[in-house]
Amino acid sequence: MRLVFIIGLLLAVSTAHSQEPISSEIRINEFVSGTLLQPVKQTDTLAIIIAGSGPTDRNGNQQMMQNNSLKQLAQQLTKNGFATFRYDKRLFALLRQNALVEEQLSFDDFVSDAASTVNYFEQDFKTIVLIGHSQGALIAKLAAQQTKVSKLVSLAGAGQAIDLVILDQIKKQAPGLAENAQQALTDLKETGNSKNYNPALASIFRPSVQPFMKSWIKYDPAEEISALDIPILIVTGTKDLQVPLKEGELLKEAQPKAEYSIIESMNHVLKTIEGDDIENSKSYNEASRPINTELIKEITRFIREQH
Repeated sequence: MRLVFIIGLLLAVSTAHSQEPISSEIRINEFVSGTLLQPVKQTDTLAIIIAGSGPTDRNGNQQMMQNNSLKQLAQQLTKNGFATFRYDKRLFALLRQNALVEEQLSFDDFVSDAASTVNYFEQDFKTIVLIGHSQGALIAKLAAQQTKVSKLVSLAGAGQAIDLVILDQIKKQAPGLAENAQQALTDLKETGNSKNYNPALASIFRPSVQPFMKSWIKYDPAEEISALDIPILIVTGTKDLQVPLKEGELLKEAQPKAEYSIIESMNHVLKTIEGDDIENSKSYNEASRPINTELIKEITRFIREQH
């Protein structure tokens, strides 16, 4: 009986191990490397996950922010039968290589990286879905116009240009700086540079980052989503402190054909928040806190659904 039990246990362990997704490190080009997860059962559907702003890695993390949101998203979608690819943002790669020159960075570089990723995989997968998170949602909308993708998920993405988003956030967090910020943003849009900004706003307006901000401001997410003619899912969370529900509503207004899903109690890093803003803020650095289960269900349904 003991021998049978041991053999049975070994078979169980072997079977469980065989169900683990296949993980591969893929290098798209000198700026883009990431993780391809493939389910054991072969699939012709790939979800490419595009991270948000800042030096964000493939898992959704930054140096001072470890939440594994995009890693968990990829793992759960692969568990549901889809291949996933998530990659380090170019900014993360350049910092790691000690090769970042801020003045040379352009928002269009991020779009090019996403488009290159789609092109890399298009021969291997019949269906490619772009899932863009936060800033990545705008990148996905632009990349989708340059490539052959089947579907798009705009996840916690803004519905207005970044200058208006920044201004809204400053009005809420530091209203005394709002007038100065508005003038600085106007100068940046009209003349290409801004000089008379409050030092407290240096992270946005320091000279080295102004070329990047100018390249980002020119894109209006509402205009870009209206240019698309593929199935689209817009997702926002009721606990998102950075991208309020009105941003999703603006996207839906601009693209009436899109599906719009509001996820209860989900915050910006895709975690479930039942408490206050303190819990919400803490979750940005809680790698083990699971992402919202309703989000996974909704994206899974959207990808599987025939359109």
